[in-house]
Amino acid sequence: MSTRPTQPASHHPHYDQLAAHFQQIHRYDHLAALAGWDRAAMMPPGGQSARADALAEVAALIHGRRTDAKLGEQIERAQQESLDDWQRANLREMARDWRLSTALPDALVREKSLAAARCEHAWRTQRPANDWAGFVPNLREVVRLTREEAKHLADRTGLSRYDALLDQHEPGMTSAKVDVIFGDLRTWLPALIDQVIDRQSRTPVSEPVGPFDVAQQRALSQRMMKLLHFDFNAGRLDESAHPFSGGVPEDVRMTTRYSDQGFLESLMGTVHETGHGRYEQNRPRAWIDQPVSRARSMGIHESQSLSFEMQLGSHPGFAACLSPMLLEAFGAAPGNAQAFEANNLWRLITRVKRGLIRVDADEVTYPAHVILRYEIERALMEGSMDVDDIPAAWDERMKSLLGLDTRGNFKDGPMQDVHWPAGAFGYFPCYTLGAMYAAQWFATMRRTIPQLDARIQAGDWAPVFDWLKDNVWVVGSRYETDDLAQRISGEPLSAVHFRRHLESRYLSD
Repeated sequence: MSTRPTQPASHHPHYDQLAAHFQQIHRYDHLAALAGWDRAAMMPPGGQSARADALAEVAALIHGRRTDAKLGEQIERAQQESLDDWQRANLREMARDWRLSTALPDALVREKSLAAARCEHAWRTQRPANDWAGFVPNLREVVRLTREEAKHLADRTGLSRYDALLDQHEPGMTSAKVDVIFGDLRTWLPALIDQVIDRQSRTPVSEPVGPFDVAQQRALSQRMMKLLHFDFNAGRLDESAHPFSGGVPEDVRMTTRYSDQGFLESLMGTVHETGHGRYEQNRPRAWIDQPVSRARSMGIHESQSLSFEMQLGSHPGFAACLSPMLLEAFGAAPGNAQAFEANNLWRLITRVKRGLIRVDADEVTYPAHVILRYEIERALMEGSMDVDDIPAAWDERMKSLLGLDTRGNFKDGPMQDVHWPAGAFGYFPCYTLGAMYAAQWFATMRRTIPQLDARIQAGDWAPVFDWLKDNVWVVGSRYETDDLAQRISGEPLSAVHFRRHLESRYLSD
């Protein structure tokens, strides 16, 4: 358990002043997070300009608090005080926050916030219209400002420009490490995709018959979230153009999107976001207003969503639990009884196919989507590629990695994700790093809980939730990432577990 210290405040006055300061920042972040979620999920289009100005003002205010001149001296003095392990870890995270924040000029923070808001808002209508030409001017400005941000961070940290951005999302990770991991993936992933698709082509699958009522899908998503122990007293599910999780630990805001032509995409998207949501809801509560309570990294965050969606949600035991729920919700059409039978449903959930859309991709082809984006955004930030070069680079990599033609299809190509319009460069590698962590967590669970698969098959998912809570959720950022992985699995991140997982699930009899 993580409990706040009970020592008199006089034992560490500088640390206590810092804790009060970062508590205030946490409260500002709370309001900014909810206003940002509302902009993406609920705000009418006419509110865009005013909301962008308001959020830019808040971003500048928060940045001002993070760069307060007195913090540097207070951090140095607090380092000499007698602190316990949690306080020491909290001070480390405070120092990191201050070091990175003070690298960025106030004007740049405000300017980038406004540019990203304009670009993201326009993207919502430009993407459906396949309007790459209209999208480019806004994106070019976001890229320019992010390059400037990367230069400031690189100057402060001594990292390369792209690594400085990557480090914001995945502390301690570098492109050199990613290159090794992704380089290895490139050597075996295309062949694995071919093998799996060939193997699955010999097993017939019954497709469910729609349309699938959206109201029923909403109810099904809510029901599944309850089975996954999401706390609706501290969160909710809504809809947006791009599924995401936001809000704050005390009020988690998740979104998904529905289509009456299919239900698995929205349902599994909800399962994915619920993994994020449960991590947030279970961060160390005693430290919730301090940096040490924050999620360790975005790779670790993605390991939670992918533990839910891919490790648990693609398990035969999950399909067995879901089967009667689908029959109840959508089973009226002829043939659906067979389509929703547990084994057939599991084959549907784990069906591998090459596709254009990252968020709809299966776990075998998904890394190819991430490698593509990583290679492009790294080149963009390092200056060897410009915005006008993106479509050709996208087409070439989509062809080589997945054998698909995206020429002229911008909405299903480089315009499909919200990350670049929102200025989130350096994030994409975290998705596949997260998949690898998730495979490593489940390999560890199977060693320590020998009956894990039998219990999942029987509908008892509590061992998964308990293990993740004890080892990841309530730990927050007490440990740095490699140390966290070592403590809970006996080794730092290893891609071996991910490959073993895929080969075991998709190529074993």
